[in-house]
Amino acid sequence: MFVTVWLGIYEISTGRLTAANAGHEYPALKRANGKFTLFKDKHGFVMAGMEDVKYREYELELHPGDILFVYTDGVAEATDANDQLYGLERMLDALNRKGNAGSEELLLEVKADIDRFVGEAEQFDDITMLALNIKG
Repeated sequence: MFVTVWLGIYEISTGRLTAANAGHEYPALKRANGKFTLFKDKHGFVMAGMEDVKYREYELELHPGDILFVYTDGVAEATDANDQLYGLERMLDALNRKGNAGSEELLLEVKADIDRFVGEAEQFDDITMLALNIKG
């Protein structure tokens, strides 16, 4: 067994985010006046997959109007009754429909979109999401 982890420490005073990714999904990032896209960060190996694995951190500057969206694989891998995956493109489309909304509204939109897609199919994985909306 293993677990994936995305860990970020945001320094409010500087706008600097220091993060590391242990086999987790790519975060989605929207710059002010832009659209959500996947941020292809430096992936490390999954946690507990091997001993003595070193993880590399990276830095990202966040500015007013930027939004960072982090989620578990249960979002993209949500499956409908025909075994079709929700996928990253649908997730990005849902994010971009509400791109300038606050964090709560953004999260509710993505969850509602997943629910519409999945319909009555049984959920088999967790769906966890976090949106960090950088204010001025």
